Amino acid sequence: MTYATGRIEEEVAYLAYHFHWGIDDILDLEHADRRAYVSQIAALVERAEGKQ
Repeated sequence: MTYATGRIEEEVAYLAYHFHWGIDDILDLEHADRRAYVSQIAALVERAEGKQ
């Protein structure tokens, strides 16, 4: 199974922006862990914006 390059770039950018992590650290994460962090950040952002 492959993972779309654009999607990986979106996840990396999102995590780097919010956590200020480097690309190598983000890419070293397992796919499931990276997606979990993205989901958690999105939930926090939505809560902060009053969308939840």
